[in-house]
Amino acid sequence: MTDARRRTLRTVSTKPSLTERRKAATQLDIARAAAELFTEHGPDGTTAEDIAGRAGVALRTFYRYFRSKQDAVAPLLSVGADRWRERLAEARPGTAVPEALERSIAESLTPATGADEEGLRWTRGLLRASAGDPALRAVWYRVNQESEERLRDIVAGLAGPDADLLEVRLAAAAATDAIRIALETWAETDAPLRGEGSPAALAVRCLRELTDGTRLLGRSQNTSRDA
Repeated sequence: MTDARRRTLRTVSTKPSLTERRKAATQLDIARAAAELFTEHGPDGTTAEDIAGRAGVALRTFYRYFRSKQDAVAPLLSVGADRWRERLAEARPGTAVPEALERSIAESLTPATGADEEGLRWTRGLLRASAGDPALRAVWYRVNQESEERLRDIVAGLAGPDADLLEVRLAAAAATDAIRIALETWAETDAPLRGEGSPAALAVRCLRELTDGTRLLGRSQNTSRDA
């Protein structure tokens, strides 16, 4: 087993403590409250005090976890990325990287429960709200950057010990951007949660377009490298 694979399995299998779970639950409650208020009143019409009140926590508790009102939605935006990386890390050793990426993306973006549907709707609302709020857009980009960085070890574990590290980084960046672009595109429309125009369909299409010609992802193995 490679070092990257060991790190991946150790990260995924480590269970958070009770204190960590409670902290995460509080952060998610605050994030949902922020998302509700941003959807109802927009970021400009919402204060940190409003969010704390909706979440049922003291203002000092809010600032213990978040630096700004926009920052409060980060946990909600991160949920889908966390679930996707967990699915990818569960791929059997030896699974081709393109297959593992496409399967995990399609599964994680196809809602299986009411909670999954709610999460995608929150994401759509927040992405729409971010169109007029640079600080909220910055949170979205930060969440994606952090997800990409955490993805590299997982891709490296799947690719094997001989994988080129630059290609691993390119694959992680392409997969992350495929999901980001798909969700942004979907949020601009009234397309459904499933089927044509859905996040899963768009993300798989984006991944294929972005990785055409990438050696690790095997799209154009016969493409001349002399160009």
